[in-house]
Amino acid sequence: MTKPAVSPLPEIACAAADVMTEMQHWLAFLRTERRLSPKTHEAYARDVRQLLTFLGEHWGTTVTLKRFATLEASDVRAFMAARRADDIGSRSLMRSLAGLRSFGRFLEREGRGKVGALSAIRAPKIGKSLPKPIGVTAAKLLADADIRAGEDREQWVLARDAAVMALLYGSGLRISEALGLKKRDVPPPGQGDTLTVLGKGNKTRMVPVLQNVLALIQDYVAMCPHPLPADGPIFVGARGGPLSPRIIQLAMARLRGGLGLPDSATPHALRHSFATHLLGRGGDLRAIQELLGHASLSTTQVYTGIDTERLLEVYKTAHPRA
Repeated sequence: MTKPAVSPLPEIACAAADVMTEMQHWLAFLRTERRLSPKTHEAYARDVRQLLTFLGEHWGTTVTLKRFATLEASDVRAFMAARRADDIGSRSLMRSLAGLRSFGRFLEREGRGKVGALSAIRAPKIGKSLPKPIGVTAAKLLADADIRAGEDREQWVLARDAAVMALLYGSGLRISEALGLKKRDVPPPGQGDTLTVLGKGNKTRMVPVLQNVLALIQDYVAMCPHPLPADGPIFVGARGGPLSPRIIQLAMARLRGGLGLPDSATPHALRHSFATHLLGRGGDLRAIQELLGHASLSTTQVYTGIDTERLLEVYKTAHPRA
């Protein structure tokens, strides 16, 4: 492999000249061949510097390429434990390990030694990051077409976005479920109070729908300039085709600033808010599971952030021998 041009690096304590040279070539390769972003490039360089510094102290000797090739899994674990002690989170540790593995692969491709220990270490587990619930007042405002009046978009589009937001919060739908509804699936106000939704795994479920949400959908349908056949999607884009989830995500992003909401206020956060607000008002855990379309109760438990105390409360209330 032809080595790209290199630029000098700051000296690293305990790192031999041969290691520094290969690190320079690796960083140049990342910049010119892999075209990593400047931030990722800087982070990877920092990760390797930190490992080399740690190994110098851990081994009590200068880190040469020959010595680096003898790196063991226990050495990598010790390094990660030291980083943990510095309050480094799992996500940062995972990225750090990715940078170290990149350096190890580069050395192997260049015939400078195989560092198998880096591949043998499992990446840290990262907990699921769920959207934080939106407050009740803010969630209601997101379904108000009037607050969008200042936006430079057609009125029917504003009404459409308001109807989608109201449906996500009012029925706890995934955005794909809401946008997958056919016109025939949505009853006019006063002629029904449930929807049949196609969820994950092509499973259908019945969910309740509020009359005021149906009214918002009807307002949008009345203003929509495009034909809406019964077997076609009820929510359409600017040209009449199926509405992309990205459009709703952008609409939500525009509203966040005006309502003072954090970046965590996404369309999916409306579904999370639906479940959280129901639970907060005494909603039954099993019923919420059915409404959300979760196959497992444990998924609902994590999704709604229920703690042990809340589960015990549900148990004591429902169990006949409690």
